[in-house]
Amino acid sequence: MRTPEEKLLNPKPGSKIAEAVRYGLDLTLVVENLRRTPQQRLERMQGAMLGVEKLRLAMETAKAKRPTDNK
Repeated sequence: MRTPEEKLLNPKPGSKIAEAVRYGLDLTLVVENLRRTPQQRLERMQGAMLGVEKLRLAMETAKAKRPTDNK
């Protein structure tokens, strides 16, 4: 019997998983994430959220420093 990981990485032709791969989903990323513990997934997500927040603040700062258009 195949493991869920094997099913995701090598889907049977015609299966819904194969259809998802054909559509463009990268299931290796799903498998990689499922190998992590729930705590590791949470920490990774929180890190990503912090990165997005830093980017948002940097964009606001850059926008505030930009000279205004005098049209």
